[in-house]
Amino acid sequence: MTKRVVIKTDKAPKAVGPYSQGIIAGDLIFVSGQIPFDPINGKMVTGLIKDQTEQSLKNVKAIIEAAGATLEDVVKCTVFLKDMNDFKDMNEVYSTFFKENPPARAAVEVARLPLDVDVEIEAIALKQ
Repeated sequence: MTKRVVIKTDKAPKAVGPYSQGIIAGDLIFVSGQIPFDPINGKMVTGLIKDQTEQSLKNVKAIIEAAGATLEDVVKCTVFLKDMNDFKDMNEVYSTFFKENPPARAAVEVARLPLDVDVEIEAIALKQ
């Protein structure tokens, strides 16, 4: 039976519901959807989609690193956007986090996201 380990870090937002920041299951790391909440100052990043995307990805990175991996170990991301017109700007920031051999990805427009943010990003990575 595969061991399941809960990931917890103060470098990413605490779970505000019945979910974990991330889970390690066997050789995989599953990162819950991350919104642009800054755990350092305790405030939501609002305004430009670029700024929201950057904070969401910083949160994903912090959880993956807490699990003992890096962004290079990410194999799949899903990006949820409130407005697909923000795709280009989101993609510009996203590409700075995944410079070489980026993971597989889906980007979808959704009607609404938690706390009315404009972007949420989840990831799956390999545990080395």
